[in-house]
Amino acid sequence: MTIQDVKDILEASVLEGGDRMNEEVETACGSDLMSDVLAFVKEKAVLITGLINPHVVRTSEMLDITCIVFSRGKLPSQEILEEAEESGITVLATNMTTYTACGELYMHGLPGSKRRAPAEGA
Repeated sequence: MTIQDVKDILEASVLEGGDRMNEEVETACGSDLMSDVLAFVKEKAVLITGLINPHVVRTSEMLDITCIVFSRGKLPSQEILEEAEESGITVLATNMTTYTACGELYMHGLPGSKRRAPAEGA
């Protein structure tokens, strides 16, 4: 799936990286906890989040996340968009909730991470 496909499926707006819409993405993750993103996300992923702060871009850069989608109609600051531009990360915004956006992408064939959390007590 391409970032353009993600944009179309989520009825999203492009806030940064319009020149990278043909890049491929392989998985998706929806989270507002960057510690969970660090634990479960692989490269070439789409991160769907309602968290609007610079840590989202820094975490995405560390993991080679291709695209950040801000959900629930939230819009990042110019500072966040500039960090994303410097990192080569495409930024989209959708009015969908994180849950709905993840479901839409999953229904259209974009899987989540295969990595699972360890069983409690393990």
